[in-house]
Amino acid sequence: MNKLKVLIVALLLIQPSGLIAQIKLPRLISDGVVLQRDTKIPLWGWASPNEKITVHFNNKKYRTKASNGGTWSLKLPKMKAGGPYVMMLSGKNSIEIKDILIGDVWLCSGQSNMEHQLYRHDVIYANEIATANYPEIRHYKVPKTTSISGKKEDLKGGKWQKAIGEEVRPFSAVAYFFAKKIYKKYHIPIGLINASVGGTLIEAWISEEGFKNYPNIQKIIEENKDTVFVNNQKIAFPNIPVSSKITDKGLIGEKKWYDVNFTPKKWRRINIPGYWEDQGIKDLNGVVWYRKEIDIPESMVGKKARVFLGRIVDADKLYINGVLVGETSYQYPQRRYTVPENLLKAGKNTFVIRVTNNSGKGGFVTNKPYYIFTEKDTVNLKGYWSYKVGDVFKPQKVTSSNDKKEKIRKINLQDEPTALFNAMVAPFTQYPLKGVIWYQGESNGWHPKKYEGYLKALINNWRYEFNNPELPFIYAQLPNFMDVSYLPSESSWAQLRKSQLKALAIPNTAMTVNIDLGEWNDIHPDNKKDVGERMALAGLKLAYDEDIVYSGPIYKDHEIQGNKIMLSFTHLGSGLIASDGDALSEFAIAGDDKNFVWAEAKIEDNKVIVSSEDVPNPKYVRYAWADNPDNPNLYNKEGLPASPFETE
Repeated sequence: MNKLKVLIVALLLIQPSGLIAQIKLPRLISDGVVLQRDTKIPLWGWASPNEKITVHFNNKKYRTKASNGGTWSLKLPKMKAGGPYVMMLSGKNSIEIKDILIGDVWLCSGQSNMEHQLYRHDVIYANEIATANYPEIRHYKVPKTTSISGKKEDLKGGKWQKAIGEEVRPFSAVAYFFAKKIYKKYHIPIGLINASVGGTLIEAWISEEGFKNYPNIQKIIEENKDTVFVNNQKIAFPNIPVSSKITDKGLIGEKKWYDVNFTPKKWRRINIPGYWEDQGIKDLNGVVWYRKEIDIPESMVGKKARVFLGRIVDADKLYINGVLVGETSYQYPQRRYTVPENLLKAGKNTFVIRVTNNSGKGGFVTNKPYYIFTEKDTVNLKGYWSYKVGDVFKPQKVTSSNDKKEKIRKINLQDEPTALFNAMVAPFTQYPLKGVIWYQGESNGWHPKKYEGYLKALINNWRYEFNNPELPFIYAQLPNFMDVSYLPSESSWAQLRKSQLKALAIPNTAMTVNIDLGEWNDIHPDNKKDVGERMALAGLKLAYDEDIVYSGPIYKDHEIQGNKIMLSFTHLGSGLIASDGDALSEFAIAGDDKNFVWAEAKIEDNKVIVSSEDVPNPKYVRYAWADNPDNPNLYNKEGLPASPFETE
C-alpha cells in the first residue's frame, strides 16, 4: 500500500462517526403505520450532520436537512383518511416504509387491565379471534422499559400488527373492542399505540413537567438522575441472594412427588377449589403439593385436550403422569394449559399440582373453572385431593435501620415517577393523536385520595406533552372487585373511584363506569368487550362529536328536605331507572356522625329521594360505596350504570 492510500485510510479511521451515519426513523414510523388524518403529519429522525434528506410520499417530494447534531424533521400536509401508501426516504441511504394508512390514532395506556391481551381471554372471545378481519385496525405494543434519568429519544422495539385472525391475539382486548366499535361506524383506519404495563403506579406515567405542584416528587426525580445516588441505593438495599439449595421435600427425595411411581404416605385431604388456610393449614407461606388419580375416559385419549385450573395463589406447576404440562409464576393469570398429545391414557391418570405461596392465603380461587376437556368430553377436577407440605418459608425478619439507611429509598424502577413516561411515551410525543384511553388505578388503591390530583396532573401533562390542550381523554373507573359488602363500610376502592369521578372537572374528558363488569375473585375480569365499547361511546362523543348518550348518571348535587335528601344527576339520558325493576339499592345515609346505614331510595321526576327512619337529620349519602357493592342498580334507560359517589 503506497503512502497516499495509507493516509486516506488513516483519515477515514479518525473521522467522526456521524459522517458515516445513515437516515433513521423512529421505530413507530415503520411498515403498517397509521398516521393521524386531518392534521399536519410530522416526520423526524436522525442522520449525518447536515445530511440532505428527500421524502417521496403520495406523489409529492419533500426536502429537509439534518442539523449539526444529526437530527431532522419536517411536516407533511394534512391528508384525508386512506391508503395504503408507500413512503421513500433517501440520503446517504434509502428507506422504504410500506402499507401506510391515514386514519385515527389512539394512545391506549395504563396497567394490566389495559395491557391484557385478547389471548388471555380466548375462551370468552374465541369467536372474536377466529373471525377478526379488520386489516385497517392496527396495534403497536410498546415494549416494556423504564428510564429514571430522563426522556428517551426512541422506543426499544415493537411493530404494527393487523386485527386479522391469530395476529389479533396480542392486541389489548379493551383497545380492540374500543377500536372495532368506532371502525364499524366510520370505516376509517384506526391505529392503537398500546403503552401499558401491569402493576404500575400512575406517577410513573407522568413526565417531570407534570409534577410542578409536587415538590416532594420533584426531589425524587432529581435524586434519580444522580447515578451515584442510585448506585448507593442499590448498595444500601442489596438484592437478597437466592439460595441454590433445594429445600422442597417434594424435589429432594429419591422419587419426586410428581413421579407416577412415587407412593404418597401420610398425605392429608383438602378440597379444590379453596385456600389452604381455610382448610386446616395455619398461616403457611411455602410449597404445598396436591395429588389425585383422575379417571379419563377412552374417548379422550389421543385427542387435543386442555386443562383449566382457575386461578392459583401464587405460583403453580401442573404435572400429568409425571410430565410438566404448564406453569405460571404469579397469581393473576387464569390457568389454561394444553396437554401434550398422547399423554393421557384410559383409566387412572396421576395429576400433581405444586403450589407456591409467598404471602396471604394460598391455594385455589373459588368460582373458577377446574376441569380437563377435549372437543366432546369434560372431566371435572373439583373435589377432594391429597396434599402434603413440601416447604415452609421462614418469616422475613424485620430489622431496624440506622438513620442513614432510613433516608435511602428502595427503588422499584417501574414505579418511580416519570419512569414509564420517559421510556414508553416521550419518544413519540411529536406524533399527533385522535385521543387517549386510560385504564389504571388498582396499584394506587393504597392512597386513593391522592389519585384525584395525580389523574388531573396526568391528563393536563399529556395534553402539554402532545401539544394538544383539548386532547380527548377517556378513562375507565375501577370495576367491582373483592368480597361483597352487605353492610355500609369504608372502602379504598370506592374512595379511588371518587377521585376518578372528580377528574371529570377537566374539560373534554369522559369516565366509563364499570361497577357491573368486574368479578369478585379476579382483578382481571373477563368482560373486556363492554369496557372497550363503553369507552368507544365516550370516544364517539368527545372525538367525533356524535349526539349520543355516552355516560351513565353522574351525581350533580343534593338538597336536604327534613328527613330526606333529594339527589340530582347529569347524564340522565331518557331517564333514571332501577335496572332490575326492583327498588333502588346500595344507597346509604348518615347524619353528622357519618355512621352510615342502609337507606330507602326511590326515583321521582328523575331525582333520587333517600331516607331512613334511623337517621332523622340526614347530612350525607353514599351510593355503591364498597369494593364490590352487591347490587348497584341505578342506571339510565340507555343501559349505562350510575357512578358510585358520596355527597360532601
